Amino acid sequence: MRKHTRAALLCVAAALTLTACAAGKGGGANSDAAAAPGKDDKLTLTVWSNYSDREYEEVTKALKTFNKKFPNIEIKHEGSQDDDKITAGIRSGNTPDVALSFTTDNIGQFCSSGAFQPLKAYIDRDKVDLNQLTPAVQQYTEYKGNRCAMPMLTDVYAMYYNKDLLSTAGITTPPKTLDELYDAAVKATKKAPNGDIEVAGYLPTMGFYANRPTILAPTFGAEWEKDGKSGLAGSPGFTEMMTFQKKLVDFYGYDALERFRAGLGQEYSADHAFHQGKIAIMVDGEYRTAFLKAQAPQIKFGTAPFPTWKPADYGTAFTTGTIMGIPKGAKNPGAAWELIKHLTFDTDTIVGLSNAIKNVPSTKAAMESPQLEVDEQFKTFIDLAKSDKLKGNPVTPIGDAHIKAVTDFSVSYQSGKVPDLAAGLKEVDKNIDDQIAKSGK
Repeated sequence: MRKHTRAALLCVAAALTLTACAAGKGGGANSDAAAAPGKDDKLTLTVWSNYSDREYEEVTKALKTFNKKFPNIEIKHEGSQDDDKITAGIRSGNTPDVALSFTTDNIGQFCSSGAFQPLKAYIDRDKVDLNQLTPAVQQYTEYKGNRCAMPMLTDVYAMYYNKDLLSTAGITTPPKTLDELYDAAVKATKKAPNGDIEVAGYLPTMGFYANRPTILAPTFGAEWEKDGKSGLAGSPGFTEMMTFQKKLVDFYGYDALERFRAGLGQEYSADHAFHQGKIAIMVDGEYRTAFLKAQAPQIKFGTAPFPTWKPADYGTAFTTGTIMGIPKGAKNPGAAWELIKHLTFDTDTIVGLSNAIKNVPSTKAAMESPQLEVDEQFKTFIDLAKSDKLKGNPVTPIGDAHIKAVTDFSVSYQSGKVPDLAAGLKEVDKNIDDQIAKSGK
């Protein structure tokens, strides 16, 4: 499950200076790959992740499958550790051997700052077949040719629709184009006599739930950069995305939409608006299938690729996922790599964890496994993951600051505070370019 964390990581550069943390055994940024442990070596690998509750237990089970290869290695799994805590650990010298992060937005910062050690020497030594990973997944686990992370399961985003609400509105097939999405949103919306929204056909508020620039951009063909600079203003897809969302905001009325949104449940609670039948169409990740079946079995829902601006792009989807790295200062980098390699490429482990927490497998072999549990709703996400239209995160050395800048601008534009879209996008481009220039990366 992704929680859309916005880890600030403001102190990464300072935290990762040579004087700030202890050097790991054989794990310096420019050293050769550290040797793998022997089968009789006894050591403890510390793993930090941001998993909790049931997911924490399932990931712990997956980690322990490593003991089939290395029975003498004890794995200590500490959950509820976000990127800020990882950074603080590196700064203090109290770092884990393996760090799992939900925040792929930060891969540029992890790699360029040295927070995660380069993995090329290990990959070359062990002749790792990176082609088992789709191009999009490869993209969000490296930065400028520096692979400092590997994936552990992925998320793919698509459309969820409430079958009963669409049927009542006279809609027999899920929308595929923006015009069809707008039409379905209008028809499925229900308003009280005083104008208050009772059911939203589609909630266009940017930044709410999974309605986010990174997730929506691929379906609009929006490009984040051009010629090494932020390219929002020059991307027709970004203009179309902002315009389309604003058109729906204007249909609902911004104030009415805000009143409606204020009364909706939290994203990962049973009170989620889609669970309660208050939203007919939304974008979300594959993990929502498990939430719905567990928390809202009364909702009859379907899944499909999210509607696209250009019909030829139908089937395009955004992907992100959990990433794994060896933090600077890790005490057992050789063993840490063996664990990361196991979690990335061991098909049985990947499939078992995918079945348990309903994330998409991160390798082609696992997606083809007959042991993978794929029902009608989950199949949409597997099919998208196998396609050549999958798009990953825009990677920069400033973490998610560029995404926050776009999201904040979108909210201002939707509320009517920014009347000139083109000028506003140019200002966002300048803001992002200035931040990257200051980062020196």
